[in-house]
Amino acid sequence: MRVGLLGRKVGMTQIYEADGTAVPITVLECGPCTVLQVRTEERDGYHAVQLGYADKKRKNATQAARGHAKKVDAEPKRYIRELRQDGPTDVAAGQTLTVEVFNEIGRVDVIGTSKGRGFSGVLKRHGFKGLRATHGVKRMHRHPGSSGPSADPAHTRKGIKKPGQFGNARITVKNLKVVRVDLTNNLLLVRGAVPGPNGGFLTIRQTNKV
Repeated sequence: MRVGLLGRKVGMTQIYEADGTAVPITVLECGPCTVLQVRTEERDGYHAVQLGYADKKRKNATQAARGHAKKVDAEPKRYIRELRQDGPTDVAAGQTLTVEVFNEIGRVDVIGTSKGRGFSGVLKRHGFKGLRATHGVKRMHRHPGSSGPSADPAHTRKGIKKPGQFGNARITVKNLKVVRVDLTNNLLLVRGAVPGPNGGFLTIRQTNKV
């Protein structure tokens, strides 16, 4: 089984190694997650484990969500994701997975949604320098400048950096080192930063990097 869990971002801090080196870490609350469904090649065309995390009030859940969770005697979940598997797995529907599954895992991938910053200009979105704030510029300091070719091809090329929606996108940070597994508090400490705000939902899975 390719190990994975759902969870939340708690925040960033640092810990110190024996030689005094400061290690920047992100604290993740992982699980406990309920296995809502197990996908199989014969029935669904692929192998996967569907996990649910964080109970939702029944009055706020749809009838379909309540019925889906009731099949495994669970409450409706706020965050549901599937983890693809290479083949059949020994995990059963209704089983509860905890952060203990990462005990033997050295590195993980973390998937989340980045902070949304709305419609942003090129200086904020792409890090443009902007135009000079001296004689002759005339209130154009944060403009992108010329962006299109001349007669050939006589239009702006595809993919050029422009103002637009910034953030609020699915981001995967790969190959983060697992620093510590806290079984008592369901916490996973990984080295480095992960996408999203504190409290944001995340998918944490065993990395496929070698």
